[in-house]
Order: sequence, then C-alpha cells, then structure tokens
Amino acid sequence: MKVKIFDESHESDLEKGINAFLSEFEGEVIDIKFSVSASVFGEEQIYCFSAMILYK
Repeated sequence: MKVKIFDESHESDLEKGINAFLSEFEGEVIDIKFSVSASVFGEEQIYCFSAMILYK
C-alpha cells in the first residue's frame, strides 16, 4: 500500500491536483480521506484543504 498527500489553500487547487494524479494513475485506489482546517491570523482567515489517497 502507498500514500499520496495533497495540501492546498484553495479547494479548486486540491481538486485539480487530485484529478491530475488520478488521470495518470493505473493502480487501485483503496480510499480517499479529506480534511479542511481553518485558522485566523490577524484579520485573515487561512484555510487548508487536504486529501490523502491510499492506493496499491
């Protein structure tokens, strides 16, 4: 089993990265885990969109 991690500050960038990976992928995807976190730095909100793909 192997793992591929994606981490982006915008959800559309995460989507593009995952789709690019999957379009060239020829193995078996076991699972995809998704996570969103947010924090505040001064007046700015910072988001982190992450995904982990477990595959063979």
